[in-house]
Amino acid sequence: MTLDAHLVVTRPAFALDLALEVAAGEVVALLGPNGAGKTTALRALAGLTAMTGGHVVLDGDPVHDLAAEQRPIGMVFQDYLLFPHLSALDNVAFGPRCQGASKSEARRTAAALLEHVGLSAHAAAKPRHLSGGQAQRVALARALAVRPRLLLLDEPLAALDAHTRLEVRSQLRRHLADFDGATVLVTHDPLDAMVLADRLIVIENGAVVQEGAPGEVSRRPRTDYVARLVGLNLYRGTADGPRVKVGDLVITTSDRLEGAVFVAFPPAAVALYRTRPDGSPRNVWQARIDGIERHGDNVRVHLDGPITAFADITPAALADLDLTPGQQVWASVKATETHTYPA
Repeated sequence: MTLDAHLVVTRPAFALDLALEVAAGEVVALLGPNGAGKTTALRALAGLTAMTGGHVVLDGDPVHDLAAEQRPIGMVFQDYLLFPHLSALDNVAFGPRCQGASKSEARRTAAALLEHVGLSAHAAAKPRHLSGGQAQRVALARALAVRPRLLLLDEPLAALDAHTRLEVRSQLRRHLADFDGATVLVTHDPLDAMVLADRLIVIENGAVVQEGAPGEVSRRPRTDYVARLVGLNLYRGTADGPRVKVGDLVITTSDRLEGAVFVAFPPAAVALYRTRPDGSPRNVWQARIDGIERHGDNVRVHLDGPITAFADITPAALADLDLTPGQQVWASVKATETHTYPA
């Protein structure tokens, strides 16, 4: 195990208590809402935020008592923080120089890393002449230049536009696959996490609420935040065979379980009607439209009632139904569109 950490950071209005293990070659993504403690965890690992308790051990060596610059850790900040007066080459060479390498040795290391990230032709360029994607790769090369055992990435793609993000995400995945140490990245973007990480750890209010492989977390969310992240309606209820009692509503499912369960279904599975639908083996309930917004190519309708739910419909369906906020409608979901699993 490359990283074995227990991060405890206590403040007057916030407490982080996070156990974290990351194997060599593994990429772990920390996800969570704003204020959950993701960046605090990253900064605690780096030595940039003081811990109240716990430990950080890398390859069996405790490093939590070391200053940030003494830890075998590389970090890519959200805004990259490249030195504006230095060329790309000298930005990458800075770390090895700080570690005692000669100028020529540091520059050789930097040149090799810039070639590795496809930026040899931009070695002499100052940061202001680099695109967002190029700056991100220089920042990654600079972090790798100190030969870290742990690589930390703080929202590594957040500063990029949508088109650049797609290309750089793919490149970053390849570079992380070549890194033999542990990697921890913080992101609020579920797609970044799904593409880049081998394992997801979801933090809310300073504590872990769910972790697992990306596919498992997306299929079986366990909190409202995770459900929204992966685009599902999620409810906790009590199952009696195929029937799940959620508040005052009973939802019929295609699964047969007993006891405390979660039941989930996608917004696209929710059909809306102006009058109660008849003759259909569906779950049906009356709801009030709480809001309407564009959602990609569709329209997302926010529903309030015995359960709150999102429904995704086409713009044509919105016009045909003549839906407006405050209206009463009927919602339905087929049992076969639901997914139930133990709570």
